[in-house]
Amino acid sequence: MTLSRAGFRASVLEQSPKLEETGAGLQLSPNATRILFELGLRDRLEPFAVKPQMIRVMSGGSAREITRIPLGDIAERRYGAPFWVMHRGDLQAALADAAADMIDIEIKLGHRFDDFATHSNGITVQAYRGKQVVDERGAVLIGADGIWSAVGERWRAQRKPTFSHRTAWRALIPADAAPEPIRAPVVHLFLGLDAHLVAYPVKAGKLINIVGIVHDDWNQAGWNAPGSRDEILRHFAPFTWSEAVRDLIRIPDRWLKWALLDRATPFSGGSGPVTLIGDAAHPMLPFLAQGAGMAIEDAAVLADKLKAHGDDPERGLRAYEKVRRARTARAQATARKQGSIYGRTGPEAAARNFVMRMMGGERLLKRYDWVYNWRRS
Repeated sequence: MTLSRAGFRASVLEQSPKLEETGAGLQLSPNATRILFELGLRDRLEPFAVKPQMIRVMSGGSAREITRIPLGDIAERRYGAPFWVMHRGDLQAALADAAADMIDIEIKLGHRFDDFATHSNGITVQAYRGKQVVDERGAVLIGADGIWSAVGERWRAQRKPTFSHRTAWRALIPADAAPEPIRAPVVHLFLGLDAHLVAYPVKAGKLINIVGIVHDDWNQAGWNAPGSRDEILRHFAPFTWSEAVRDLIRIPDRWLKWALLDRATPFSGGSGPVTLIGDAAHPMLPFLAQGAGMAIEDAAVLADKLKAHGDDPERGLRAYEKVRRARTARAQATARKQGSIYGRTGPEAAARNFVMRMMGGERLLKRYDWVYNWRRS
């Protein structure tokens, strides 16, 4: 949509044969919602969003509150846009519906990227539609195909991501199956031994999204590997984790898990009419909740730079890469550091909890100003 609004025609090659509601919850901070509103999506998204009033940081061992970081109207006044949580499928549906209304966007389902070739007039992309080979020509190729990016692999512009020895587990439950405090418009963050758990409402409060991050050696590609309730409970062991947290984990009948990957080297960009955005360029560990936010920022900046260099799209790509490099690298490093803070145990965990309690929510929120206050230059 950002490309179309900047005056370009966009052809989207999507491997899936149909658009389905996939994934689970998303945290969309003001740096992301601001761009979505600029695209005219507020009215489409707001009926499905939840505006949490706070992030409630809890001790996983005692289930007692450590501190609360204010959000809600306070954050919206501070940053000029709201902090929302919502289901990934609702965001995807809103984007797809809006794209369908724009004549310069064509979404081609069931097209699996295979290769590309550059030439004097731009680039030709080869894809498979079933067993049929199809070609698509354009001025530039943008790989927005995630951490296992086929475009990035073919381009050889990136080092392969490395396993972080953590896995993420996710589940959705009906809101009326959750304890009353978990149903509130609040992001609950439980910090405990070798793991942490996040829970917040989505689907306008009808469902609760639960995500657990654990230390683990399981490492397989994909986002939807099945996991058992007993397996995740072993990572949230009794005596070290409150029974209130363990009871919450027991509610879902179905859990899915995926391995968390990282790339320590920032996205360096490349040459020619190819670039990457989102996790394909700079995979984000989830501890800053900025995977979606950074990808949305990327899309806005990329469109701006291509428009500014309309006669030289390759120059526009290099300008985009240069602008985004420092910010996305800082977000990656901050997420990495935050993960180490979340994972502290014993006396270090007690010290972390004491410092967070003494700082208070207002000062903790201020530490995110550089993330949430971002605007397109």
